Amino acid sequence: MIGRCLACSLCVFLAAAGPSLAAPSQDEGKLVTEARAFIRAMESGDFETAARDFDETMAKVSGPDKLEAMWAGLPGKLGAFKRQTAARQDKLGAYDIVLVTCEFEKLTLDVRVVFDRAGRIAGFQFVPSVPPAKYEPPAYADPALFKETEVTVGEGRWALPGTLTMPEGRGPFPAVVLVHGSGPNDRDESIGPNKPFKDLAWGLAGRGIAVLRYDKRTKVYGAEMAAHPEQLASLTVYDETIDDALAAVRLVQATDRIDHDRVFVLGHSLGGYLVPRIAEAGKSLGIAGFVIMAGLTRPIEDSFLRQMRYLYGLSGQPLSEDQKKELDRIAEDVKKIKALDEKDRSSVLRYLNASPAYWLDLRGYDPARAAEAVARPMLILQGSRDYQVTTDDFENWKKALETRRDVEFHLYPKLNHLFFEGQGLPSPNEYMQVHGSVAPYVVDDISRWILEH
Repeated sequence: MIGRCLACSLCVFLAAAGPSLAAPSQDEGKLVTEARAFIRAMESGDFETAARDFDETMAKVSGPDKLEAMWAGLPGKLGAFKRQTAARQDKLGAYDIVLVTCEFEKLTLDVRVVFDRAGRIAGFQFVPSVPPAKYEPPAYADPALFKETEVTVGEGRWALPGTLTMPEGRGPFPAVVLVHGSGPNDRDESIGPNKPFKDLAWGLAGRGIAVLRYDKRTKVYGAEMAAHPEQLASLTVYDETIDDALAAVRLVQATDRIDHDRVFVLGHSLGGYLVPRIAEAGKSLGIAGFVIMAGLTRPIEDSFLRQMRYLYGLSGQPLSEDQKKELDRIAEDVKKIKALDEKDRSSVLRYLNASPAYWLDLRGYDPARAAEAVARPMLILQGSRDYQVTTDDFENWKKALETRRDVEFHLYPKLNHLFFEGQGLPSPNEYMQVHGSVAPYVVDDISRWILEH
């Protein structure tokens, strides 16, 4: 490990507590250019320039002299430096990560450069160069059993592109609308090489269930929203999620070969958290039932802070000064969120990347308690290895609903937040660097439940 190895955060559930409006760039953008310049400076022996953009902690632990000593020792281990090749960029929590592949005479490695929110270098290290994993459909997905059609969800200003996956045959088929987690998700809930919503759509369609998935409003219109602060200031979860979920239900109900009385809604992560709100807003639509996958039950802001503490502790090392400052900043934002009142509703300030209007809209919302009023069948699923939405949340759903004969619960010991199997302590690497698929038994449980109802 070179320099400071940072326990970076990937908050799939809470990448931003509200809508995150900037997706990671895969182009040779500003940070990739800066990472390449950092490596070139070391290659040319200009270590003062290389260390110029270090943050406070890096400047103390890995200044120009230490950089020079480190670089001087590399030829004996790796051979002469030859060239930089490919680069890629990810965004992990509050940090941007750039990986630049570097060829040495004896070995090819990636230089992993970590940038903080101010664009300073907060850490770097040499890591094995592994080709990025690619998405592969799960074994249970048989494209011969279904067809996909491009559709438009909603109309007018906020119309969204989507995909309807329809089983082969005459029907009528039951159907399910997939509702995303937090952040500007695409219709597949793509993260790294993984596409859990595509897994679900293909798996369920192969079992005789039509599936509608669509790009989220904050993905399609994020740039427009960012350009108009008044839009962001008024944004709530109704605008971000609920309104479009209901538009998707109406679209499916109006589609040929669909059993209009058996249209379900499946919410994952933030979508699961909002199922009771979706059910209340959509009472007139006659939604047949709801599936909650990894649905939070506790205040989002508290869970965000808990999650960041977990991620920073994964390395097993004492927290750096920058990490302590970041946790203090988050804790201060949490306090400010809890102190908001109605006079703050129109403010353009942002706390944990969401407006006061967003937080005030969620004030007092208890999803598990609200679910008691949902007079429709529910299926609640949770992975034991989920560090973002934990088994404590699952137990809260159970406590509120366990006397209901029309509610079914499943806890899966091996599964993480994306319902992929894994072992050991869960970390962001499971999402960004490793390809997985929604476990087949999860698809089986969902399809059986829908077909029974």
